[in-house]
Amino acid sequence: MAVFNVIHHIKADLLPYSSLKYMTLSLVSEQTLAVEEAAAVILEGGIVAFPTETYYGLAVDPFNRQALDRLFALKQRSLSKPVLTIIFNQAQLSTISTAVPPCFNSLMARFWPGPLTLIFNARPELPPRLTAASGTIGARISSNLLAHSLVRAAGRPITATSANISGQPPALSAGRLRKIFGGGLDYILDGGSTPGGLGSTIIGCQRGEPCLLRPGAVKVGQMIR
Repeated sequence: MAVFNVIHHIKADLLPYSSLKYMTLSLVSEQTLAVEEAAAVILEGGIVAFPTETYYGLAVDPFNRQALDRLFALKQRSLSKPVLTIIFNQAQLSTISTAVPPCFNSLMARFWPGPLTLIFNARPELPPRLTAASGTIGARISSNLLAHSLVRAAGRPITATSANISGQPPALSAGRLRKIFGGGLDYILDGGSTPGGLGSTIIGCQRGEPCLLRPGAVKVGQMIR
């Protein structure tokens, strides 16, 4: 909390762009301010760490190629791996995907918001690094309040790749984020410890039917083959 007070009273134009802003959230007004500032950092090309219902995630503007370059470099992520996104509502799907397969309707109705990622056909103008040139894009609506508020404040989808160096365990706390990334992050939304466990379940659509691509936190059972 003391760190929040110090940074909050420094004019933003006195801070270098790469300066890490570390916000410990407690009061609603502070949360709102922090979310708005974090969203502004994303829209300016920065990298924001934020809590989800499983792990901490890393958010950048998925339409910003330079921000994606920074994200991949920070995570030491293979260019052959796409990056998943979170959206505020189903209407935002039209900004990243060409259509919603009918087989996803019941899954979205039952499991969104929640840790269920669905794979859609991507809009052709999306950066190839975001999709790993796969022609598809993963998206979900998060059930974590801060994550949902952040994507709402950004006004567009944001990336939600796990906050880790590729191949290493993802961060469950803001303290762990600082140990992993040092000064590589531009902003941390500290929502306390996250529960961990399995990541989001990933489901695609093949021949008009949902198919399980990665088991995860959501148990879809007999709803898919």
